[in-house]
Amino acid sequence: MNSFSKWRFALVLSFFTVGHLCAGELQPISLWPKGAPGARDPIGEEKDITKESDELIAGKRVIRLGNVSNPTITVYPPKSNNTGAGVVVCPGGGYHILAMDLEGTEVCEWLNSIGVTAILLKYRVPARKGQENYFAPLQDAQRALSLTRQRAEEWHLNPKRIGVLGFSAGGHLSAALSTNYEKREYEPVDAADSVNIRPDFVVLVYPGYLAAKGEGNQIRAELKVNGNTPPTFIVQTQDDGVGPENSINYYLALTRAKVPAELHLYPSGGHGYGLRKTEKAVTNWPRQVEGWMRGMAFLK
Repeated sequence: MNSFSKWRFALVLSFFTVGHLCAGELQPISLWPKGAPGARDPIGEEKDITKESDELIAGKRVIRLGNVSNPTITVYPPKSNNTGAGVVVCPGGGYHILAMDLEGTEVCEWLNSIGVTAILLKYRVPARKGQENYFAPLQDAQRALSLTRQRAEEWHLNPKRIGVLGFSAGGHLSAALSTNYEKREYEPVDAADSVNIRPDFVVLVYPGYLAAKGEGNQIRAELKVNGNTPPTFIVQTQDDGVGPENSINYYLALTRAKVPAELHLYPSGGHGYGLRKTEKAVTNWPRQVEGWMRGMAFLK
């Protein structure tokens, strides 16, 4: 049986097995079997650091997970209508914390509803001393993509339709992953690190840290956009406090490189709304992403 036939068989099998997988408790998978690479400075206990006084989003609290030193992925398979597409989900939080429900589990539920397997990435935060704020998270994201593609058949995925979706700082992480796939930022650990780590598509929701400081429509140096950068969907608002220039400059860089890209810029909505519905039109972005994914043939 060739690889394509194996994938079709696995996809058919998934219609019978995925419901069973969802019925049980989802178990996180450690990214690094011998511990994460690099320095291990003590950072305190991993916990939700949300306070009663913190802002509510659409009337609900947000889980703000801090002090992550053991990065994991958790696989959320759709209960039905598995399209074979998979998405690694990167929550935001300024590389200080992770908004694990607003930009994590709630996003996985939505992806499942459109037949997509979601792979929720819990990456290391806050930034370690002496490192760029994205360095350890990029190691984690590269490893997460490696494991996802290596285990595509087991997880009933088409290895050629695996994307990444990120919010805020997670948007920067997703862009960094999609432009830094030729060289890993860590020494290979096992066979999973021999597979291709280029995402097949990218979704950036109110991304931060993309625009370079200073004049001109430039992007940050670590974002190595070229003609092989994956197709990208971007959404942001004009009144976003982190600045719409992050999306605009990145879109222009993609356009110059002739990368298929779609930018939705709304007049209002601010930052950090996730998928939670408000009266603002920007919170309809999931429907726009679904349409884009179908139009680009990532959902079949």
